[in-house]
Amino acid sequence: MQKMSENVLGLGISIALGLVISSGIVSYTVNRISTNKQSVVVKGLAEKPVNADQARWEVSIHGTGKTLAEAFAALRTHRPVVQAFFREQGFGDEQLEAGRETFDITYRLDKQGRPTRDIEQYVASQVLLLTSNDVKLVDKTVGQIVALQEKGLPLEVANPEYLVSTLEKVKMSLIADATRNAHDRASEFAKTGEARVGAMKSANQGAFYILPAQGGSNDTEYGGTYDKSTINKVARVVVTVEYALTQ
Repeated sequence: MQKMSENVLGLGISIALGLVISSGIVSYTVNRISTNKQSVVVKGLAEKPVNADQARWEVSIHGTGKTLAEAFAALRTHRPVVQAFFREQGFGDEQLEAGRETFDITYRLDKQGRPTRDIEQYVASQVLLLTSNDVKLVDKTVGQIVALQEKGLPLEVANPEYLVSTLEKVKMSLIADATRNAHDRASEFAKTGEARVGAMKSANQGAFYILPAQGGSNDTEYGGTYDKSTINKVARVVVTVEYALTQ
């Protein structure tokens, strides 16, 4: 019985000591906010779904020949086929821009695989750039152009870029939302010290992100990440704000 009383007494002392220490920590935190910590720096986050409303797509056409003239002739034979394909898909001629014609020279290799000075063939090339606001039609056509390649047409098909034309408008709306989010976070923090959030002392915008709706990214622009591979995206911005704290 005496041993049980000693245990109970020891437990009571431990609990009392814990309460004293806890009270001291809380008191110290409140004191830091009220006397030393006269401002608080927080980050605010905002994001919203956005959809691409512009598309850019490059398709390179090639033509080969034993002479440069033959290579360019082959290129100029293939080009109308590709242009007709885009018309069949529903695009106008004004949406397709032809770049300048260029050429490369392929040299024969010796038995050791080293290039010689003997010309094997000429390769003429030209890039067709498709631009359209009908991003869904572009996305559909991407899956159809393989039919030309199956017929032996020498094409080099790049991945289309899906762009958002209203980035600045989206960014401004997100900055406002992120700032409100930062104020909410500051208010929650201030409650621990029985303080109130006062005037904004400084604010800085962090990186601006345009991300795939399903996650991942593939490009860096606008001070953050700019996904151009998907139509459905998520815009995100982070701000850092300093608020004064008052009692």
